[in-house]
Amino acid sequence: MFIEPRIGRKKLPEGKGQIEIICGSMFSGKTEELIRRLNRAIIAKQKVEIFKPSIDKRYDTSEVVSHDDARIRSTPVNFAEDILLLSGDCDVIGIDEVQFFDSQIISVVQKLARQGKRVIMAGLDMDFKGKPFEPVPQLMAIAEYVTKVHAICMKCGDLASFSFRKTSNEEKVLLGEKESYEARCRKCFYEDLT
Repeated sequence: MFIEPRIGRKKLPEGKGQIEIICGSMFSGKTEELIRRLNRAIIAKQKVEIFKPSIDKRYDTSEVVSHDDARIRSTPVNFAEDILLLSGDCDVIGIDEVQFFDSQIISVVQKLARQGKRVIMAGLDMDFKGKPFEPVPQLMAIAEYVTKVHAICMKCGDLASFSFRKTSNEEKVLLGEKESYEARCRKCFYEDLT
């Protein structure tokens, strides 16, 4: 389990911020872990702001919601730079579904960390073809803390790190849940990949 460094400190000194990313496949608990960390920051009486891409309306238009129905309020935004404008004087910034943001998210989170903010993101590290899902690999490279979480393979029950798309849609971004995706281990993913 991830233990937050410096959780009791309200404000990090200028330039002493940090970047954390939680990544993995669909159904691996990324959002659940993001919500857990943000709730702990709230308990520590830190000012927390949470953002999600406005295109993600699967469970709720404004709240960040895990597959297990854990919820936390958030602000939907269209562009990564909107986060800079809306973050204000908060101590901790949460960003869900970071893979859906434009490439500006990289410079945005770096600016926020240089301002002394703790930035916690969650997102898919691979797309439905098993290829790196930008910008997550770049965010992993600049993060102080990278947590890769795993799901359970829906075919064999082993640990899963791939998101298998069950439909023939070839668009890179296809919002969906269990009707469109299932978690797979490497072997089961590549056995059925067409």
